[in-house]
Amino acid sequence: MSNTKSLVPLAGERIPHKMLAQDAYSTWLGIEILECKVGHVKVGMTIRKEMLNSMDKAHGGISYSLADTAFGFTANTHGKYAVSIETSINHIEALNEGDYITAEATLDVQKNKVGFNIVEVKRDDELVALFKGVVYRTNKDWEE
Repeated sequence: MSNTKSLVPLAGERIPHKMLAQDAYSTWLGIEILECKVGHVKVGMTIRKEMLNSMDKAHGGISYSLADTAFGFTANTHGKYAVSIETSINHIEALNEGDYITAEATLDVQKNKVGFNIVEVKRDDELVALFKGVVYRTNKDWEE
């Protein structure tokens, strides 16, 4: 058996799982992949005490991080390394310790080198944040 890296492109549905396995921050957050197919990823996590701000609510960076992870995973399902070039978020509702939130890519538009995504962050069926992101798609393939 050879120790050389395989140059076989990785199937799009498997890319987010590979990304999560290499992502210490998302692992620390407790993010789990709930749904995954090309152009669509849904992730979830529970708000923990160490994620709260001085007002005893989840820090805005927590819902942003969850949405950004869903965004990055979705953009990369197309098989090419995709890197964020612009993002924004609207926080709609405050989050509490113990809340389980999900982030789901609801729009995925891929052009030649640029991709556009909308990610909805929800607590149950309640929209708590809305995230928009733009990625640059490189020529580099995700490989086994």
